[in-house]
Amino acid sequence: MSITRGVKRRPGGMDVSVRNVQKKDFDSIYELVKIAFQTAEMPPSNEEDYVLKWRASDSYVSELEFVAEEKGEIIGHIMLQKLKIHTNNGIYFGLLVAPLCVKLEFRSLGIGGKLLYAGFEKAKELGYTVAFLAGNPKYYGRFGFKEVSEFGIENKTAIPNQFVLGCEIVKGSLENIKGYIDELL
Repeated sequence: MSITRGVKRRPGGMDVSVRNVQKKDFDSIYELVKIAFQTAEMPPSNEEDYVLKWRASDSYVSELEFVAEEKGEIIGHIMLQKLKIHTNNGIYFGLLVAPLCVKLEFRSLGIGGKLLYAGFEKAKELGYTVAFLAGNPKYYGRFGFKEVSEFGIENKTAIPNQFVLGCEIVKGSLENIKGYIDELL
């Protein structure tokens, strides 16, 4: 996948950049995630607290946490961390995309996609080839995500199947992988 997709222009233009998260961003990210999920189509989920939990876990990959900025203001955030796929041949590691959010007034401008593609590019550099998430299939379908069952992966989480999605960051990565995921949080 290509990262070259741009950000749609708002009147007056935008200059959005994506960069790795720094510790000085943590408080701003906490507030952004909290507010973003309060204004999302789905019920509030305390996603901001999961960010803290994930950063403290063995699954956290600091190189895979990014922010989008405009004029020095953090307007978007993405985090990808290690996710276990249980197979007959042992554990296969993919990534969990959680959370991905954009400040309300900057939504529908391509910023979420820009963050996702930045994460995927770095993930490939680090040797990761697949990503999973719990989310809206209409939104994430445009980035290649589909129900995990279409890849031969069973969803053993409590989340309904239609919302547990996977994507091959590297085409063909899941062709010979059969197994299940049992945790997305």
